Amino acid sequence: MIRVLVAEDQSAVRAGLVLILRSAPDIEVVGEAEDGERAVELAREIRPDLVLMDVQMPRLDGVSATRRIVAERLADVLVLTTFDLDEYVFGALRAGAAGFLLKNTEAHALLDAVRTVARGEGIVAPAVTRRLIAEFASAPARAAGPDPAVLEGLTRREREVLRCIGEGLPNAEIAARLEMAEGTVKTHVSRLLAKLELRSRVQAAVLARELGL
Repeated sequence: MIRVLVAEDQSAVRAGLVLILRSAPDIEVVGEAEDGERAVELAREIRPDLVLMDVQMPRLDGVSATRRIVAERLADVLVLTTFDLDEYVFGALRAGAAGFLLKNTEAHALLDAVRTVARGEGIVAPAVTRRLIAEFASAPARAAGPDPAVLEGLTRREREVLRCIGEGLPNAEIAARLEMAEGTVKTHVSRLLAKLELRSRVQAAVLARELGL
């Protein structure tokens, strides 16, 4: 069973999310939080596999709550937002969220996303990833970018895979471009995330763009 904590301040929306999640035989809702502070408290207490996190909440926003939960390694976080590609999303991804979905995502896609994150994979649809990266790249330059030296521990193949991730390519397309098996791509992705100490492939995509790969 995938144990999920739902953090959403609007009771009607939270009830709808819980209803969807409970319709799946392999997903169990183990807690509900109405604000960010409560989400962190419950994550510490319950230790769910995944937190479904709203971005805008009282007391503590979803980005700050995500940062605490990820920093303490309490659970993976899948962020939900009504805002398409805003700074909240970038903040959540930088905080270590495994990915994000819009609240108008279909029920079956939400369930698939929960399962994907529970498997240890980031979840952002390829088309959305490309838009995310493009938006991030067009934003004003950050005062301090990442040090290119972080790439020194990567193999040539891992750098090629990272460059493809930076373009928003899913594993199947990376495999086709680099002429390797999709399983091999997954292995490279896992290794480069570990070496770069990143929590998700979206963080890797942002890093690739910041480094100009």
